[in-house]
Amino acid sequence: MDLRQLEYFVAVAEERNFTRAAERVHISQSGVSAQIRQLERELGAELFDRSARTAALTTAGKAALDHARAALAAAGAVRQAVGEVTELIRGRLSIGMVIGCTVTPLFDALAAFHRAHPGVEISLVEDHSDRLVDGVRASTLDLALIGTPTAAHEGLDALTIIEERLVAAVPAEHPLARQDRVALRDLCAYPIVCMPPGTGLRAVFDRVCAAQTLHPTIALQAGAADAIADLAARGLGVAVLSESMAAHYRDRLTARLIDDAETPAFLSLVWKHSPSPAVRAFLAHGRRAFGMAGTG
Repeated sequence: MDLRQLEYFVAVAEERNFTRAAERVHISQSGVSAQIRQLERELGAELFDRSARTAALTTAGKAALDHARAALAAAGAVRQAVGEVTELIRGRLSIGMVIGCTVTPLFDALAAFHRAHPGVEISLVEDHSDRLVDGVRASTLDLALIGTPTAAHEGLDALTIIEERLVAAVPAEHPLARQDRVALRDLCAYPIVCMPPGTGLRAVFDRVCAAQTLHPTIALQAGAADAIADLAARGLGVAVLSESMAAHYRDRLTARLIDDAETPAFLSLVWKHSPSPAVRAFLAHGRRAFGMAGTG
């Protein structure tokens, strides 16, 4: 048994699907399946029930999962300890980013890090914020850029990149565009186009609506701001976006701050306590790229 086999086993267990696990670890599905089969032969037990539609853990698989995670964490700790002593930055850096991310400073930070540390293999994973946070906590991701309704996350360190309010964005001929002030109740009189559950903006929107016992009609959902803006511009609903997102669509949408939606949305980098040298180096590039040099 080797660490790569354990990594594949944990990926399949968490994704509950061999195809998604293969995409996550960046090899073919057949490669993942072959390595899992070899691991099962070495352990003398099947780890997954393959008769179901999802890759469900067997009793043996459930017993092995925590130990596999611990072994991977221990191996990472060994690499980190050696790296700190030798001051070498090497290995792999797995970064997550929220779906539809167009925050170019993140890409600037990636490019600067790659130039400074070409020996580090970088992987970039796009997903909903909730899943990215889970990935950081499970150590399948080293850090992630997420949209979130809170500035703090239990068990993780965080660096807030942007903090801003929600806006309603509509075509110029829409009744809301003619109002100087827009309240949540005004907004909820129309169909809504917004991000799906699991994203930071949706979490904020759901939270502020629940606080007023409002039940908006979610007509359409999309994971990218461009898609939401396009749908709203065609009159299919009122777009709920952040202030900076809406600013990109001034040519076709009129944005109105939602007066009584005071809970902000945050865009944050999150990572586990005691980061590796590679994560610390990337955070330094990230702070510079986001114009936050010298911040904690």
